[in-house]
Amino acid sequence: MSLPVVFHDLAEIEMNEAAAYYSSARPGLGEAFIAEVERAVGLVVADPLAGQLVDGLVLRRLLRRFPYGIFYRVRVDDIRILAVAHQKRRPMYWRGRR
Repeated sequence: MSLPVVFHDLAEIEMNEAAAYYSSARPGLGEAFIAEVERAVGLVVADPLAGQLVDGLVLRRLLRRFPYGIFYRVRVDDIRILAVAHQKRRPMYWRGRR
């Protein structure tokens, strides 16, 4: 049985803003970004502890096609996505999120 995934409100905003940016850069690219996030989240669900441990109990799964990472915590009842973060901007800005 796999754990449900819950996005932090700010992580969902980050994902949607990045998708909007990519859509404005090239038609269809925003949808490709969302699909890549969904693929990475699927890998997290399949093997939650396979991500790279980056800070305390926070793990990271990198996206393949885009310079973003998904930062998450495995909790008792769910997997909490804390951030959908660009890898070159404001490192660790999400630290206070739970």
